Amino acid sequence: MQVLNLVTNDDAPFYEQQVEALQRQGITETTLSVAGSRGVTDEAAGSRSPLDYVGFYGRVLRQALEPYDLVHANYGLTAPMALAQPHRPVVLTLWGSDLLGGMAPLSKWCARRADAVIVMSEEMADALAVDCHVIPHGIDLELFRPMPRPEARAAVGWRDDARHVLFPYAAKREMKDYPRAERVVEQVRDHLDDEIVIQTLHDVPHARMPLYMNAADALLLTSKSEGSPNSVKEAMACNLPVVATDVGDVGERLAGVDPSHVCRTDQQLVEGLVDVLERGGPSDGRAAIEPLGLDRMGERIRAVYESVL
Repeated sequence: MQVLNLVTNDDAPFYEQQVEALQRQGITETTLSVAGSRGVTDEAAGSRSPLDYVGFYGRVLRQALEPYDLVHANYGLTAPMALAQPHRPVVLTLWGSDLLGGMAPLSKWCARRADAVIVMSEEMADALAVDCHVIPHGIDLELFRPMPRPEARAAVGWRDDARHVLFPYAAKREMKDYPRAERVVEQVRDHLDDEIVIQTLHDVPHARMPLYMNAADALLLTSKSEGSPNSVKEAMACNLPVVATDVGDVGERLAGVDPSHVCRTDQQLVEGLVDVLERGGPSDGRAAIEPLGLDRMGERIRAVYESVL
């Protein structure tokens, strides 16, 4: 099976892992990415102009003349180009912000015209209101695994005499709401005697992320909206406790995981983080996340391809 992939960000680790998982399923693919740069504060568009997308359509139209079995549009902004080529069936994957943010009308319009649609969570499926497949991004369970905290802290250079709360994004990413994370941690400091440090990450190689997950005492997610945040699933694979806003499929993923908390208010986030830091131990999240390995994700996406063909 040969697939033409369209994507806004071809070096996103979860997209690269998706490609590798499908290659193990016997899928041959070509990736076309929109020209231009992706901004820190924007999930996909960055500094790209409308002309970048016009040029992208020309590239898609030419490439789709090759003998592909289907076109897979990854992220809503690539869907119009996929649908405009007249030669191949279209599978559309929506990642989260393309359906739950400002571009929702475009994504919904395209979803009604695609041959199959994949979303990350039941929340997204409910928002879409068309038949779709819920297939969250898978996790590399060999890479993300528990390891001794002292060794991880030594590897990333964190002090061992403080509590470290991991905010695994750049502080400037508006949708992740770093100011709220700062407010929560500041209030938690009033409840605990230990020094608490909030750690943000930017441009960290994906292969080093497990070190930060294992060096931390807790992961704090304060996002305004999400599809199926990989950081939560990766933390679970490392048995790192998670305190998160109730977005995307976070509630479903963390159901029964202890200690971890899914919250709606700042006060709940504070109480949840205090509880996790006071207890101080790992969570039992890995057992809950094991069904979301990369190969299982690859099998499910291939099944969608087969249903279209």
